[in-house]
Amino acid sequence: MKHLLRWALLAFALNGLWEAAQLPLYTLWQDPDRQRVVFYALHCVAGDVLISTFLFLFSAAIFKDFAWPSRRPWAGGLAVIAGGLIYTSFSEGYNVYQVRAWAYAGSMPLVFGIGLTPLLQWLVVPVLTIAAFRFRIRD
Repeated sequence: MKHLLRWALLAFALNGLWEAAQLPLYTLWQDPDRQRVVFYALHCVAGDVLISTFLFLFSAAIFKDFAWPSRRPWAGGLAVIAGGLIYTSFSEGYNVYQVRAWAYAGSMPLVFGIGLTPLLQWLVVPVLTIAAFRFRIRD
């Protein structure tokens, strides 16, 4: 359980930083109601933590090991990255183009219509999370 909690805390911190950094690339950034902006940013971070935690558990189930970030970082990390990219591609496409829950600012670089920074988030943040996990946890 301690591995899961540490993973979730790292995911919260790193995804929180990422969400704050990419916020200007969404139209929400222009909203004058700053409380609303903060609420939605926290909502996004909470979603990222849930996704990341699910993917941690998915990798733990595959490898039958809750310490996979220390013992099998490449294989487990690949599962987390792949799952994050698949989910993000679907979620961004659905929420931006179908239900219009959010929108990209004109400055958001796109890859096949999906924002580049949310895709990069699931390449960069899992690697940083695993690195931080490995630094902190010595099994």
